[in-house]
Amino acid sequence: MTVRLISADGLWGGAEYAYASVSPAGSLVFTAGACPLTSEGVIACPGDVAGQARQAAANLAEALHAAGAGLDSVLKTTIYVASASRADLVTAWDVIRSAFGDHDAPSTLLGVTVLGYPDQRVEIEAVAVGPVPA
Repeated sequence: MTVRLISADGLWGGAEYAYASVSPAGSLVFTAGACPLTSEGVIACPGDVAGQARQAAANLAEALHAAGAGLDSVLKTTIYVASASRADLVTAWDVIRSAFGDHDAPSTLLGVTVLGYPDQRVEIEAVAVGPVPA
């Protein structure tokens, strides 16, 4: 199953993500926000944006796998960082971007005031292509 990532000749070519993506025939997978929770249900790496981004990306990959998809099946992500610091946003972006390797799906990166768990700094949600329905 192949996601077609779209670049647009009329838009800036230096973006580290595709401007759009197209799903082949199949079902779509919508994830809940992947939080940086450990398997014990506690926030990983309190105060560490990079550590939380790594955990959130791993949790997203696990949720996608359970749905029959993977990071390479992602059509779009939204990344939330509880910070007003651009440096924190860039840190989260760099970690999550590296988890996706060459699959540079469209993404939105947002600084927000607060996330759902105490000490939570990062959350990622995604839309992906799932298995073709029977």
